[in-house]
Amino acid sequence: MKILLLEDEYSLRISIEEFLTDIGYEVDGFSDGEEAFHAVYDKSYDLLLLDINVPTMNGLEMLQKLRQDEQHVPAIFLTSLTDIEALKEGYKRGCCDYMRKPFDLEELELRIDQALAKFSDDGSLVNIGCDIVYDMKKSKLMQNDEEIVLRKTEKEMLEVLIKNKNAVVSTQMFQDAVWGEYVEPATIRVQLNNLRKKLPDSVIQNRRGLGYIIER
Repeated sequence: MKILLLEDEYSLRISIEEFLTDIGYEVDGFSDGEEAFHAVYDKSYDLLLLDINVPTMNGLEMLQKLRQDEQHVPAIFLTSLTDIEALKEGYKRGCCDYMRKPFDLEELELRIDQALAKFSDDGSLVNIGCDIVYDMKKSKLMQNDEEIVLRKTEKEMLEVLIKNKNAVVSTQMFQDAVWGEYVEPATIRVQLNNLRKKLPDSVIQNRRGLGYIIER
């Protein structure tokens, strides 16, 4: 599981990174909102932890832009703001939870577990077109009640595309999310072509020089 952490307070960011890494998460930490925003399109994240008052682009603006781009990665705001209007604004922009500083790291772990479980339950069935539905919970692809059998790597690549629906997924993003280490770009293309052969041509589209996209 990959988590993006946007927090400009250095000591807190390092503490959260170390804690989450120790319990098994992969964490990319940022102190700048613009950098964090662009990172979402470079990698595939399972959860966003966003401070609000950070340089260049605050957490509220960042999440609003992501939601406008149909990026539905679950997000939790971490903030020292206490007024009810800020709380309302956070949920309005699309967060699934809100933690006020200071907070206990073990509580953060519980909130993360809840957010990931909620995302899995609420968005487990995803329509990708041509009467094809992918069950994120069961990792099963169905067309008109008939299963389309996928290999493990094909499933993982399809899930990356689904999590980034309406956004282009680059070969680097596939490498990071599926393999977690360097692989030849040709290997990624071969695996992706195998996946595309099992689907109608219109489902996964190629953006020459950029990557691949599922548009819905």
